[in-house]
Amino acid sequence: MFLKDLLYKTSLNSVVGNINSVSVSEVQFDSRKVNKGDLFVAINGVSVDGHLFIDTAIKKGAKSIVLETIPKNLVEGICYVEVENSSQALSVIASNYYNNPSEKIKLIGVTGTNGKTTIVSLLFQLFVNLGYQSGMLSTIHNKIGNKIIESSHTTGDSLQINSLLSTMVEDGCDYCFMEVSSHAIHQNRVSNLHFDGGIFTNISHDHLDYHKDFKEYINTKKIFFDNLDSSAFALTNKDDKNGRIMISNTKAIKLTYSLKSMADYKCKLIENRLDGMHLNIQNYELWVRLIGEFNAYNLLSVYAVAIQLGLNNEEVLEQISNLHSVEGRFQTIRTIENITAVVDYAHTPDALENVLKTINSIRNNNENVITVVGCGGDRDKTKRPKMAAIACNNSSQVIITSDNPRTENTEDIIEDMIKGLDPVQKKKTLVISDREQAIKTACTLSKEGDIILVAGKGHEKYQEINGEKFPFEDMQHLKESLNLKTN
Repeated sequence: MFLKDLLYKTSLNSVVGNINSVSVSEVQFDSRKVNKGDLFVAINGVSVDGHLFIDTAIKKGAKSIVLETIPKNLVEGICYVEVENSSQALSVIASNYYNNPSEKIKLIGVTGTNGKTTIVSLLFQLFVNLGYQSGMLSTIHNKIGNKIIESSHTTGDSLQINSLLSTMVEDGCDYCFMEVSSHAIHQNRVSNLHFDGGIFTNISHDHLDYHKDFKEYINTKKIFFDNLDSSAFALTNKDDKNGRIMISNTKAIKLTYSLKSMADYKCKLIENRLDGMHLNIQNYELWVRLIGEFNAYNLLSVYAVAIQLGLNNEEVLEQISNLHSVEGRFQTIRTIENITAVVDYAHTPDALENVLKTINSIRNNNENVITVVGCGGDRDKTKRPKMAAIACNNSSQVIITSDNPRTENTEDIIEDMIKGLDPVQKKKTLVISDREQAIKTACTLSKEGDIILVAGKGHEKYQEINGEKFPFEDMQHLKESLNLKTN
């Protein structure tokens, strides 16, 4: 492709060279991947400034550079394109490079603190079960039809997203359901995508290690809805106090869903049990396999999206009854002694409280609730004492352990958590820094009827310690620890 075509709709400050005559082999923003004839986009990122690697990119064969400041020493034969924001420019360039695939597929984005992965996965399940070729971009993995492509971030970079969308279009996908994280919005990774609809789930304490404060976190999420066009729909959770704020300035069709007040899409939770729920959605009663009020919200939003996209009401309701839980999201196993073990990704105070409240709402009060929980390293420290307190307030016994310590000392993270406990809460708390031993201890302490919650890592198949990922899966360790009781 010619550089001028890749830069279509990009706002340019200045150009050194002739963009009309420069051809581009591939687009890169990582200088290590540059080959002869590539375009290098220098992005000033969170931890690394790509402008420091312009010379490296040129030595490796880059013939054109997109940057935010033209350097004093120019290299002859190189085309320099100055823009206001390189990450914004990359989102446009990436779309152009892959022929704007988001305009050729119905793309639905889901944003919020909790529920993104579940909603995206359930929408994918639903549409595939109804016979639609579909794609999914999520934390757990990306899917194109029945092909699975592993993912490392909640939302990929602009090039990855457009590449996957392009493959979906080539494979005949009608729909794609995508998690949209606050990081991706803030870093312009989704700013040039064409979304047919957006869903807001909820917002609570998270990512304050990245965002300056909670207000910035809210405003970042809101940008996603501000950028939707008038042909799209914006579906918001009316029961979240920030739900209305999210869609206040959108040009899209505004829609609400709720369990607690009048809304465009309404659901009532009639019965909640460990084997499923009895729901009333838009005056239609159905039994679903998922558990908990938070999943009633998730299923209601899935129903609303399906109806907004023109699917048949009865077929949608029938298939919603058949949807199964997502890996690592309130995923349960039960032993012959009637001990129930739950693995959940809950890694924020709000998510942990929701899961524990769900467990407590459906137990008989004779059972113990044993919670294994930790907090991730190199992340928001202010939520650590809150999560420890929430676990103690809603559990019979709490085991505080490691999560993904990353480059932090596990004992320091645990100490931060314990600071949130009063003397009474400390009496019901054990500290076992080894996560495997913590899970084994929870299983040893459990007796007939008890419920074990292992929170924080969910679907993850690793534990990250000192920058290295070691194989570790909560559900696997639970099954092994409960093995004697299941034989």
